[in-house]
Amino acid sequence: MHVRTTLVGATALVLSAALAAPAFAAPPGTGHPATREAVEAAVQGGVPGATVTARDAHGTWSATAGAGDLATGAPRSPADRYRVGSITKTFVATVLLQLEEEGRLSLDDTVAKWLPGVVTGNGNDGRRITVRQLLNHTSGIFNYTDDEDFGRAYFLKDGFFRHRYDTLTPAGLVAIATKHEPAFAPGTGWGYSNTNYVLAGMVIKAVTGRSYAEEITRRVIEPLRLTGTSVPGTRTTLPRPSSRAYSKLAETATGPTYDVTELNPSLASSAGEMISTSADLTRFYEALLRGRLLPPHQLKEMKTTVPIPGAPNAAYGLGLADVTLPCGVHVWGHDGGIHGSSSNAATTADGRHALAVNYNADWTGDTDAVVEAEFCGG
Repeated sequence: MHVRTTLVGATALVLSAALAAPAFAAPPGTGHPATREAVEAAVQGGVPGATVTARDAHGTWSATAGAGDLATGAPRSPADRYRVGSITKTFVATVLLQLEEEGRLSLDDTVAKWLPGVVTGNGNDGRRITVRQLLNHTSGIFNYTDDEDFGRAYFLKDGFFRHRYDTLTPAGLVAIATKHEPAFAPGTGWGYSNTNYVLAGMVIKAVTGRSYAEEITRRVIEPLRLTGTSVPGTRTTLPRPSSRAYSKLAETATGPTYDVTELNPSLASSAGEMISTSADLTRFYEALLRGRLLPPHQLKEMKTTVPIPGAPNAAYGLGLADVTLPCGVHVWGHDGGIHGSSSNAATTADGRHALAVNYNADWTGDTDAVVEAEFCGG
């Protein structure tokens, strides 16, 4: 259910040659055969490895395919911790909606009310942008990961290996965005921008006096006992168990493959720095859609969507996308991409059927195919 939500600046549509043979965690021929075939096809098409978990009325099912480490041939694990990229946004939006329910802010507050003077210059004006417009990507503010200098420094090979351990600040990321004019006036269009969620994280800090990471931990991670989920801040390594993460660090799908597992995720901030597992993500979205994290009014706000230009089968709410699959099934969730990692989480509206999948690659593979296989493939 991709809705152009990647943090990775240079992605490719061309599949590379297979890098590893499939290795399944679940015995072949048992459970979710279409989903199993989809992850196997991804590996055959060039993804190093995949891990997937589904939850439904019959329980929890997991499978893996391919390699978690190309150097050793070690397989992926159903318990792998991986970087979830923009799936972070659903967690951030959940916290802000909880704060609204508590009367501590309104989604119709301006950004300038909470962050005075932060969004200014080159036609940017935080006095005209609301918190709601940050969450549904109708603010018009430039996406900082589209900045050419940022892309060269953090997404292409030479820059990445020089800067992979840099610590970046939210204010610094916003400053990159405000060097550019807005794409449109607030509320007059839709444009996916990671800057929106960097600002959303800053608003959480302004309202509560605590970082967005602390608020997500105490409001979501701990109550749901998401033991494989964390907000790493500047931690450069993945907690174990985990696989290696791979990238071409280029604008094409050809050329060498690089291990990009270690990086300072502050470059993603509250737009995409979180780490989780497939089991935790299914548990989170199930709880969210079943009303365990938000009261009905706030959940309705989260599910109030705006159209996405060029995507007639999809609409975007507050950190939550609504996608109509080819078979007519509606699923809610989010996808995410960051260096060496492509993820997708989807859940039915009643929260009773959920799936999360991760590829340890950012240049190849279609996680949509796995979602469609699970919800449409019988």
